[in-house]
Amino acid sequence: VQLQASGGGLVQAGGSLRLSCAASSVTFSSYAVGWYRQALGKQRELVAMFNMDRSTDYADSVKGRFTISRDNGRKTMYLQMNSLKPEDTAVYYCRLKNRAYDYWGQGTEVTVSS
Repeated sequence: VQLQASGGGLVQAGGSLRLSCAASSVTFSSYAVGWYRQALGKQRELVAMFNMDRSTDYADSVKGRFTISRDNGRKTMYLQMNSLKPEDTAVYYCRLKNRAYDYWGQGTEVTVSS
């Protein structure tokens, strides 16, 4: 299984980015999908999760600004990030998880300048 994350970059505060994570060699629809981030010197934290029951969870710090979505046909998950803040600066990781398996993608770096 491979997860290929993309879409990171440098953006000014208040701007937007859309992260994508494409999966291969997996029955994508059988997994919950999520985005996590890790800022320099900090622990990795959950940003958003799209659960198997189609519910979503968000970190309090991103509620109302970020939106997680998925396209099972394309085996791709997305994270739309709006109103970005400098504190959103981190490496963002995608994750596929079910009861049996747990896969992580490589990170994509997001830098928000003030």
